[in-house]
Amino acid sequence: MGFADSRFLTRRRKLSAELAGQRIDSFLLTHPVNVRYFSGFSGSNGALLVNKDLSAKIATDGRYTMQIAAEVPDIEAEIVSTPAETLIAGVADGWRVGFDAAHMTVDGLNRLQKVCPEGVTLVPVTGIVEDIRLIKDGFEIRRLTEAADIAVGALTALIDAGELRAGRTEREIAADLEYRMRLGGAERPSFDTIVASGPNSALPHYSAGDRVLEDGDLVTIDFGAHYRGFNSDMTRTFCIGHATDFSREIYGVVLDAQMAGVKAATPGRGLADVDKHCRDIIADAGYSEHFVHSTGHGIGLDVHEAPYARAKGVGTLEENMTLTVEPGIYVPDKGGVRIEDTVVITSGAPRIITEFPKELTVI
Repeated sequence: MGFADSRFLTRRRKLSAELAGQRIDSFLLTHPVNVRYFSGFSGSNGALLVNKDLSAKIATDGRYTMQIAAEVPDIEAEIVSTPAETLIAGVADGWRVGFDAAHMTVDGLNRLQKVCPEGVTLVPVTGIVEDIRLIKDGFEIRRLTEAADIAVGALTALIDAGELRAGRTEREIAADLEYRMRLGGAERPSFDTIVASGPNSALPHYSAGDRVLEDGDLVTIDFGAHYRGFNSDMTRTFCIGHATDFSREIYGVVLDAQMAGVKAATPGRGLADVDKHCRDIIADAGYSEHFVHSTGHGIGLDVHEAPYARAKGVGTLEENMTLTVEPGIYVPDKGGVRIEDTVVITSGAPRIITEFPKELTVI
């Protein structure tokens, strides 16, 4: 076996300690993102069994024989057609084996139960993996920053080339932006790119259609780059040709709210309080009913992961967590504005890693 990256062993050590504390002998990981987090294996089909004594087993199918040997040199891999079932079948009699309830289907659980040794108890578990993944290590923060830099560079190049303009369709702009992210090193977009123009900008999770941008439009662009397993997420809203009084008004309110939310994102701050800092400014301006989603979420190997800044959010921010801050106003038939940054929580002021101008920009 080759030399293994110590960060995966460190993560498995944290998981093993949690298992021992909950009287669980082993934990079966089947969600590809979580398998990758604890082992380094990036294939689409695999399972990882981590035991409370820190020993581990991993399995995948024949497509990944060479890949898993290179990515996981410290755990001997089983190459089988049914990774999860194979690992469960080898568990010692009488053990309590946890599984990630958030990522286990009914069919998947039925298949595990069919091969589970007599005396082994399958235990649904929630929260353990999410809690461990909350705090990012230095490697994760570097990768997230690199992903954010790719996205920022693509948007900058798009605008500098004059390709965000009236006469182009939303779909053309989305494709252009994704192409530029690919050129910058991204493997793919983090999610379906949103380019919402004119009345479509009032739809928070619109995608990108055939509408042609027109003079006077608000255009919201929400996008991210997926790079080496990690994701970025940012949103900017622009005015095409000229800014109407309505556009200037709601843009100013959202910008004030977003900057207040970023400022509030400090260690010890309640997640609901971060949301409130944004929401109060929008409510005071008379647009409370038009802010229809939560303020933000964590980001890492998943685009949306804990922590969550929302009105009923539970918990507080800690150093080296990530958080998006993305308030918005959406007025049906008129238009909308969203401004979003991803920040890393530090011991002082939060560090914005999606560094792109936020002042009202008319293109």
